[in-house]
Formats: sequence, C-alpha cells, structure tokens
Amino acid sequence: MADIEQYVHQLINPATRENALLELSKKRENFPELAPYLWYSFGTIAALLQEIVSIYPLLSPPALTAHASNRVCNALALLQCVASHQDTRSMFLQAHIPLFLYPFLNTSSKTRPFEYLRLTSLGVIGALVKVDDTDVINFLLSTEIIPLCLRTMEIGSELSKTVATFIVQKILLDDVGLNYICATAERFFAVGAVLGSMVMSQAQSSEQPSQRLLKHIIRCYLRLSDNPRAREALRSCLPELLRNPGFTQCLKNDETTRRWLAQLLFNVGFADAATALATDIVSPTPLMAA
Repeated sequence: MADIEQYVHQLINPATRENALLELSKKRENFPELAPYLWYSFGTIAALLQEIVSIYPLLSPPALTAHASNRVCNALALLQCVASHQDTRSMFLQAHIPLFLYPFLNTSSKTRPFEYLRLTSLGVIGALVKVDDTDVINFLLSTEIIPLCLRTMEIGSELSKTVATFIVQKILLDDVGLNYICATAERFFAVGAVLGSMVMSQAQSSEQPSQRLLKHIIRCYLRLSDNPRAREALRSCLPELLRNPGFTQCLKNDETTRRWLAQLLFNVGFADAATALATDIVSPTPLMAA
C-alpha cells in the first residue's frame, strides 16, 4: 500500500512519472481501490492527461516510437482502472475523458506502436461498456465512437477488431443504442457494411476464422434483427457466407454462437439454414417496438 501511494504521488513529478506509470500499471490488479485513489489524489488525472496529449504531435505524420507508445499505454491502463470502478466511472464520463483517447482511434498506421495504442484505448472504452449502463451508452452515442469503432473494425489487427466489435455489440444491446443505429438507413448500412466486410475477410483468410471475432459479429447481426426495419433489410444484405455450412462449421464447438446464428437466420427468413444449425430454434424472436 505504501508503495502504491508513493508511486501515485510520483506521477505529478515529470522526473519520476515514467517509472511510476510502469510500476502502477504492473501492480494495478493488486490494489482494487487504485481508481478512487488516482481520481482524488492532487494532480494525478491531469498528469495522466498530460501524458496523452503530449503524443498527439506524433500521430500525424506517424512518428510514434515503441517507447512512447508503451509509456502512454501505461497511462491508459491507469485510466482504464478509473473507467472500470463503480465509484469513479460516472465522474470519468462527466469529465469527458474518453474524448482524449479518440485521436488514437482515428489513426491508420498499422505499425506495432500504433496498433498497441489503438488496442489499449479500446480497452478503456470496453471497460466502460462492460457494465450495462444506459448513461454510458448515451454518453458514447453523443460522441463519434461508432465511426471510430467501425474504422478499427476495418483496419485493426484481429484483437483490435474484436474489441471494437465488442463495443459496438454492447451499444446495440442497449435499446438506446439499437434505436440510434437503426434510426437512419445511413447508420444501419454503415454498420452492416463493415460487419459484412469482416465476414468476407474471415472467409478469405489463409487461417481458420476467428471464433471470438465471429461470435461478436453474429451477436451484432442478431441484435440488429430485433429492429423491424433492420430485420427486413437483413433479408437481402446478410452475408451468404453465414448460411454456408462450409464456413460456419468453425462454430461446431461453440454452441452459444451457433444458436445465435440459427436464431438470426430464422429471424430473417432462412428457416432451413437455421434448422441445420440448431433444430430447436423454431420461431423468430419478437420484434422490438420501433
């Protein structure tokens, strides 16, 4: 405990900050109350934000080194603690701190330092959405998080794509999020196009499709099918690959995802393909009021 307090106090001194960031990020799991301690300690959050904004000039043109990326990711790991903790989450949102991370999600370089930065930033947003809280969803929808996640779903590594798709999934699972994305054809088709593109990429990959990524993609489609207009649109724009046994056989050991896919197919009118995946799916899920 004394070590933790000492490192937190060292964050406000630029000369000792880098080592303090490293030590706190390594030890954060051992100190469950680190988040309130960071939040209420004088100058600490300002120091973490200073670390973040200091690398903005390195984003474009891309000049981010591995050392600079690791250092700022240690700061982001501490912000993830604050985002995760029930006593600091709402203040974290009220201070609009997630907005400081958005420039990192708006990058396109695929080098390791940038990819690590994107993934760690997504981890902070992922920590916010893990807890089912409509206030979090309302906040995120008031920002450009959907386009930023869609961008990562297109260009990120498999791991970044998985976290970004999980964030979109959690937004969709909230009624506010589903209504927002289905409110206009433009929003729906933007999400649908990226999900479809990822399914195609999985099929074209020389490796086995990622079950974890497919699980989130299918759950997004299934949730979209709860909306009347989206369900109708999915009848024509759902990727044919999701009805192809040769492609979906990778789910044979994942009963939950297989059942989600069967329910999705039943919802949008492909009963035969659904029955081939799960014989006990016999009716579509109720539509949500538009």
